[in-house]
Amino acid sequence: MPKAKLQAATVGGSPDDIEAAFYEALQTGNIERLMACWADEDEVVCVHPGGQRLVGAAAIRASFEGLFANGTLQAKPMQVRKVESLASAMHNLLEVVDVMTPQGPRNAYVIATNVYHRTPQGWRMVAHHASPGTPYEIQEGLESTQVLH
Repeated sequence: MPKAKLQAATVGGSPDDIEAAFYEALQTGNIERLMACWADEDEVVCVHPGGQRLVGAAAIRASFEGLFANGTLQAKPMQVRKVESLASAMHNLLEVVDVMTPQGPRNAYVIATNVYHRTPQGWRMVAHHASPGTPYEIQEGLESTQVLH
């Protein structure tokens, strides 16, 4: 599919549509579709679990290309909490990630925050920050009482 059509598929949708396209691109290893979800701004930011802060589309693209070189990322978004306004949206969610270990397939848990801005091209991601989570996060209704800061 030509690049222009991939971008057109994500332009004009809601933050939910961009988020769905982002996770689909992770699961299929489609770097063009994944990058079409990001805003065309110098200050876009991505932090992978335990990783450094990546600033700018080139750094973000390189990190996901490296990730896709080892296969796709089967991350399923769950328990989305949203704060939305006319020009921005913040989604905090749990990612359940399928991981292959020597003992067989396992789930890893990641807490992610995705931030979206309404741009002239439509809604786009401006930040993706992911941190290690725990299996306890998935228990419905469980609220963490730990406060780091």
